[in-house]
Amino acid sequence: KESFMDELAHAAGRDPYEYRRQLLAGTRQAAVLDLVAAKAGWGQPLPEGYARGIAIVASYGSIVAQVVELSKEGDGPRVHRVVCAVDCGVAIDPYNIAAQMESGVVYGLSAALWGEITLKGGAVEQQNFHQYRVLRINEMPRVETWLVPSNEAPGGIGECAVPPIAPAVANAWYALTGQRVRRLPFVSAAPAQ
Repeated sequence: KESFMDELAHAAGRDPYEYRRQLLAGTRQAAVLDLVAAKAGWGQPLPEGYARGIAIVASYGSIVAQVVELSKEGDGPRVHRVVCAVDCGVAIDPYNIAAQMESGVVYGLSAALWGEITLKGGAVEQQNFHQYRVLRINEMPRVETWLVPSNEAPGGIGECAVPPIAPAVANAWYALTGQRVRRLPFVSAAPAQ
């Protein structure tokens, strides 16, 4: 959905953040978008060879927006920075929220970039992490978490960082290369025409 939203913004000749912002005006989501865009420096120039992508998802009673900064490394993306803004209602434990965002980024980014289960002869080929690629420590992007002040009832925070990471990466990849990715993982995705 968030990659398609990006496509709609580009088809309309609009900035992806501004396009979403106009559609979500007056909602809790708008405040989350505004915070993530401000903290990520949306609209500010990046070094040559870098691009940003944005995505926002409401899940488990919380809203998470992410901006990804990436470059091209080999044939795929290298994510350098992820900025998260979160409205999870009243923030009971801000440090735990930040930890959940960071771990969600690891999990979601691993899945988006390499997470693929294959079958051979009716059996799963990946038996453990030596055969199932996950993000390594040296590949971990810097993750910043910002909380939207809220008096709403507390929402969930366990899995909320996972849904927006893949579309934010795909949207940044399009901004960098002009190639749409509509199939995950990135490692096996043929560039969309």
